[in-house]
Amino acid sequence: MSTALPSSNSRATSSIAYPGSLSSLQHHPNSQHSCFPISKPNHDNTHKYNESPKIPRRSLALLPASCLLLYASSSFARDDANAPSTSTVDTTITDRVFMDFSICPSYFSSERTLGAKLASCPDSETLGRVVFGLYGRLLPITTANFKATCTASAYQGALVHKLRQGQFFAAGHQEPRRDKGAVQPPSGLVSNAETVDPKAYQLRHARPGTLSLCIGQNDDDEGIKLNPNYHNVEFLVTTGPGPCPELDDQNIVFGTVLEGMDVITSIATIPTYKPAERIRFFNEFAQLIGDERAQTARAMWDRPQKTVYISNCGELKVTKPSLSPPSLP
Repeated sequence: MSTALPSSNSRATSSIAYPGSLSSLQHHPNSQHSCFPISKPNHDNTHKYNESPKIPRRSLALLPASCLLLYASSSFARDDANAPSTSTVDTTITDRVFMDFSICPSYFSSERTLGAKLASCPDSETLGRVVFGLYGRLLPITTANFKATCTASAYQGALVHKLRQGQFFAAGHQEPRRDKGAVQPPSGLVSNAETVDPKAYQLRHARPGTLSLCIGQNDDDEGIKLNPNYHNVEFLVTTGPGPCPELDDQNIVFGTVLEGMDVITSIATIPTYKPAERIRFFNEFAQLIGDERAQTARAMWDRPQKTVYISNCGELKVTKPSLSPPSLP
């Protein structure tokens, strides 16, 4: 049986099935195996970016698989090049501070003297010392204010007022009454313009022991925030075991735990107040109708059932700045 050769008309019809752009893709004069046309050189000295060729969707369906893979990989490469990289962030440890954490069993005792500060707890139980390394080159104002608050002993007696198990604990909030474990910032703190700088939020809460300035999770008294001389000194520490992406882009990461991660883990295991589902429902309803008592009641949620506080704090001198282990954010 003889096989009929395709006529010239059928060959013309076959060539029409491919768009004109595909013919240029398969038969580029500079390369017989080129999938895509080479970008034309820029001769106008304007240094404009030469965009990759735009290929019609119908043409993509007819391209060989190898060309599609090449096109996809080049697209991903351009996206990665345009995405912000945290590998260039300077996380050099320029300063170190320490905090001693303790428990005060008699804090809720009826025999406790009214107005007595936590720092003078008579039956304190020491949990241990935590050493923080601060990223002073990346966030100089946040680092300087945190270090100044430590050296002025303003954090001494500060209550760990919030503990979300598996995520973080927070301390250093401000209230009108100092005896309730709140912090009064020392004089001389600099107004922190980094809180409104997008570059200050580029580090992630990617691992346990991340030290962060509370912005989105700030619990300071609303009346105190209205003070024109207000300084935010509330901080949080992630406890693990995993990352906390819900904290990203809301709080400023400015340090990491260098020593005492076992103390962080001990605090993370303390039971917290958990309201019943019925109480949560009534609280959400009260907040919906604008009842201010709802926010006051909500402040008690996630509080540790043991009185954990900062019994001592201060600065440890750094003779030579170094990268934190590990140094990546």
